[in-house]
Amino acid sequence: MLCGVTNSATSRPARPGAPSPGASKAVRRALGYLKAYQLEAVGALVSLLLVTVANLFAPQLIRIAIDDGIAKSNWEMVLYAVGGLIGAALARSLFTFLQGYLAERASQGVAFDMREGLFEKLQRLGFSYYDQAQTGNLVTRLTSDVEAVRGFVGTGIVQIVAALLTLLGTIVVLLLINWSLTLVVLLTIPPIFYLLFRFVSQIGPRFGQVQMALGKLNTVLQEDLRGLKVVRAFAREQHEEKRYSVANADLLEKNVVTIQSIAGIFPNVLLFGNLGTLAVVWYGGLEVIGTRLSLGELLAFNSYLGFLLQPIFTIGFLAAGLARAGSSAERVFEVIDAPLDVTDKAGAQPMPPLQGKVEFKDVSFRYVGAEKEALRGISFSAEAGQVVAIIGGTGSGKSSLTNLIPRFYDVTKGSIQIDGMDIREVQLLSLRAQIGIVLQEATLFSGSVRENIAYGKPEASLEEVIAAAQAAQAHDFISKLEHGYETIVGERGIGLSGGQRQRLAIARALLVKPKMLILDDSTSAVDAQTEGLIQEALDTLMRSERRTTFVIAQRISTVRAADLILVLDQGQIKASGTHDHLLETSELYNDILGSQLRDDSNLPQKGGAA
Repeated sequence: MLCGVTNSATSRPARPGAPSPGASKAVRRALGYLKAYQLEAVGALVSLLLVTVANLFAPQLIRIAIDDGIAKSNWEMVLYAVGGLIGAALARSLFTFLQGYLAERASQGVAFDMREGLFEKLQRLGFSYYDQAQTGNLVTRLTSDVEAVRGFVGTGIVQIVAALLTLLGTIVVLLLINWSLTLVVLLTIPPIFYLLFRFVSQIGPRFGQVQMALGKLNTVLQEDLRGLKVVRAFAREQHEEKRYSVANADLLEKNVVTIQSIAGIFPNVLLFGNLGTLAVVWYGGLEVIGTRLSLGELLAFNSYLGFLLQPIFTIGFLAAGLARAGSSAERVFEVIDAPLDVTDKAGAQPMPPLQGKVEFKDVSFRYVGAEKEALRGISFSAEAGQVVAIIGGTGSGKSSLTNLIPRFYDVTKGSIQIDGMDIREVQLLSLRAQIGIVLQEATLFSGSVRENIAYGKPEASLEEVIAAAQAAQAHDFISKLEHGYETIVGERGIGLSGGQRQRLAIARALLVKPKMLILDDSTSAVDAQTEGLIQEALDTLMRSERRTTFVIAQRISTVRAADLILVLDQGQIKASGTHDHLLETSELYNDILGSQLRDDSNLPQKGGAA
């Protein structure tokens, strides 16, 4: 459902001018969210119906004022009619307020539930989904698409029901006043409904195209904001402005085409509406002259004609909303219905406390849509408490291998066992809760330093947080911050150096005391002193409590100290063993050792915070 998350406008061929076959089904499904707010929805509908009754009653009061009051000089009847009109106006005001308030409460509740469901699903979708999805497109579905559905489901459906009942009620009243004049007026209705039907069939796909263009624009915007430093560093501001302008122009074009469709329909509808008015004046005038219709009845009839056209116009406007809501609902439910590629099997058991033995048995793995396998025939065994260093060139499969251990992806072939249990047979949360991960790029969240360290264990005491920070060589620089552990860090840790963010990430992993670790041991973006501090923190993390550790190694010292080294090339293990063994037996290992790994034997291990 978005680039992987495929869009309905692109994923299914459709007959030109035809609405998406799933749009109406998606709208009906969205209406199901109203069940939780049925009291508000029913209250809004009843209020709107009472407004309709007041509206239908008003022309009768005008007829009474003219025919029974003014024409007969009966001022008591005139006052009766005026009082009735005032009462009808007050009733309209009250029930219009109630209708708007209750409908908005229901619609906001629907939007809340849909956003909650979407976000919950996004938290559970596999990494293969995000490998193909565009972030901007996802944001559009969480915001603009949900809002489009909300506007129709909460308010639009109530107004459509009320419009249909108003239309029916008005026709009945008109027939009671003068059936022949009513039949003349009704001749203008079929062309209006034909125009509205054509309009709905054309506008739905166009709304889908608008949402796609908006998603692309959001993607460009997010990429540019996230990579602002790179843009400035390479003086590519004009290029980014042009890229944004192209996406913005595409959105403008799609919106203009949609507006043209909307603007083009209503003049034609108004034309037939005016023809109805002309028929009332002409034919109704003849009826008055022939004394078959009173002047008051003619004026009331003309007022009812407005009530006849108003619900038709309402249906026309809401038809556009229905088309947009249908397109947006499809996009929302595409995400909600996206299959989960990594899930708990039926009957999966909680993972017992890890001892840490890991076995890969003939493991192969292919990314979704990839032409070739990222890993092929991977087999090795790591004992509990060992440090396993993984080395290899770019694209050799290092990250792919480590991503399989916490089941970010599932193997295509073979199996991975921890303590003799296939990881596909245990509950995901119980597995991942016992694995700590420190990535090359430390991710922090908006909030305090303390909250970021305690992210995996929010109930941790301040003493536990400080102990983890001290072990990660982070306590000294945290203490020097303006508010210490309560200092608020910006989005993604803005305001902290790369080394500081990395040490906070290590402290976060230390705090939860994982039984197994996965480390991307890369500190190439920091200075030598900071690198020494991070290396010391990583050593503490790896060696304390005999944790089984998988580390994508960047340093010679890490490789030398490893209990097992895996040398990857083109998705296969080309050599494995200890440092001394590989020095003697593997030419590839010696090449990597000399060209890709950094000698950090002279790095300072103590010093000030960087």
